[in-house]
Parts: sequence; structure tokens; C-alpha cells
Amino acid sequence: MITVFGSINMDLIATTDRLPKPGETVAGNSFATAAGGKGANQALAARRAGRYVHMAGAVGKDGFAADALALLDDAGTDLSLVKHVDGPTGTALILVGGDGENMIAVVPGANGLVTAADAETAVGKMSEGDILMLQLEVPVDAVECALSEARVRGVTSILNLAPLTPDAPRLGRLADIVIANETEFERLAGQDGMDAEAREAALHRLHQETGQTLIVTLGGDGVIAIRNGVISRAQGLKIEPVDTVGAGDTFCGYFTASLDEGLDFASALRRAAVAGSLACLKAGAQPSIPLSQDVADRI
Repeated sequence: MITVFGSINMDLIATTDRLPKPGETVAGNSFATAAGGKGANQALAARRAGRYVHMAGAVGKDGFAADALALLDDAGTDLSLVKHVDGPTGTALILVGGDGENMIAVVPGANGLVTAADAETAVGKMSEGDILMLQLEVPVDAVECALSEARVRGVTSILNLAPLTPDAPRLGRLADIVIANETEFERLAGQDGMDAEAREAALHRLHQETGQTLIVTLGGDGVIAIRNGVISRAQGLKIEPVDTVGAGDTFCGYFTASLDEGLDFASALRRAAVAGSLACLKAGAQPSIPLSQDVADRI
């Protein structure tokens, strides 16, 4: 079983020919809303990959709450650990440029009211061999509690170091598996501006220090990882991206689902990388997450 402990948002998405510079206003081309939040995105990806998933988090008592949960509900995700609190549901304000790159501002809303007690409740329902997946869009004390409880219970914890926060390096040391992009990994390693050689050396160093499985996503260059002292690499697909917003979350969800399914590590990386590529071909975080058969066909 997979439990995702994290954020649930509504995404407000505007597209432009190019992203604005600081202080600049640009004309938009379109506007849409879509369910999002890194936690919810990863939960939906794991569910579309074919695994049984619990979502744990919070939404507000507003007009966005039902829509924020709709795709998770339609996919058959267990939502019994999602609480409804006074105030607004979390929102993400997203600008997508013509090249598919994006800028995002996140307003926590109900996500900011997720507590350590919620973490204890969620992880308390898990057993040895289950997988807990987390990100950093809910309060630090709740994430830290969830990671600690997972270790006590023999639950495998996977932490995606996003969004990058000052607590990310410390929390990263508490997880069994860490997934980061290039920038997030540099923060974890305490070293800026890494080239490929420096990145691989940092992977070996951190792995030797912690014993953790470390995974670094590299966008169009695929993914590099270290597990049990061995470096692995995987490639996604060569594509022309439409919107990269959901790619990282899709990777995380598919990777976690693949481990839960029993795939070997290399196969899990490859499947997740392909799924992440496919997520770049449609707009929106959750609407773009591919189904398991679509990923299998491309592999």
C-alpha cells in the first residue's frame, strides 16, 4: 500500500508566449483551472500507475475543495485521510511560457493546517513493507513526524525535496529514498553549479554517508541515481514539451508505484522517466498524468 502525505491544491494556470521578467507585464493567451498540489499529483500518478493509494492531507471549506479532489476520487484513491478545515483550499498560481517552462507561486491555504497529529494518524494505519511518499508543501513538523513514524514502523519513506525549503537538507537525511531535481540536489549536497562529474561524485559521497537511495532528475537528460553503491541511469522520451508542470510529480508517483509493484530499481527508474516525459505533452498537472497502459506502450 502507498500513502501519500502532502498538499492538495487548485492550480490557476495562464499561458503566455514567454515568461515575464521581474516587474514586466506580458499578455496571456489562455486561462484554466486544474486540480494540483504536489501531494495530490503524486498520489494520482501512483494510482494511474495501477497501485492502491491513500491520500492524506487537507482541503478548505470553499468552492475549490471538491474540484481539487475530483480526479483523485474518480481514479479510486482512498480519501478518508483528507480533512476539511475552515478557510481556503491551497492554490497554485502558474504561468506557462511558449517553450513549456513555468513560474509558480503557491498559497498554502488548508495545506498549512496539516499537523504532526495528522501524520501520526496517517502513518499509524501503515504496516511494514508499505510505502510513504512525502513532499515539502505541508508544515515541516508534520513532514518530520511522518518520516520518524515511518522509520519506527518499518515503512519505506520516499521524500521528494520539492519545493526547495531551508529545511530540505535536514529532512532529506530522514528518508529512505530521496528524489530531487538538479537544483534541489545541489542544496542537499551543499555544492552549487555541479557538472556531471561533480554530481556523480556527490552522489557517491552522500550515499556513503547515509546509505540512502538518492535519485536526481535531470529534465531532458533523464535521471541518475545511486542505490546499494551502484550508479544507475535512465532516459525518458525525446519530446517537444507543452507544459512541464506535472513532470516531476508524475516521475515520483510512477517510481513509487513501480517499487510497490515489485519492479527492480532500473525498471522503476525507466518507467518513471517515460511517464514524466509523457506528462509534458499536455497542459495542467493532473490532467497530463498518463495512464499505465500509455506508459507501457511507449516503453
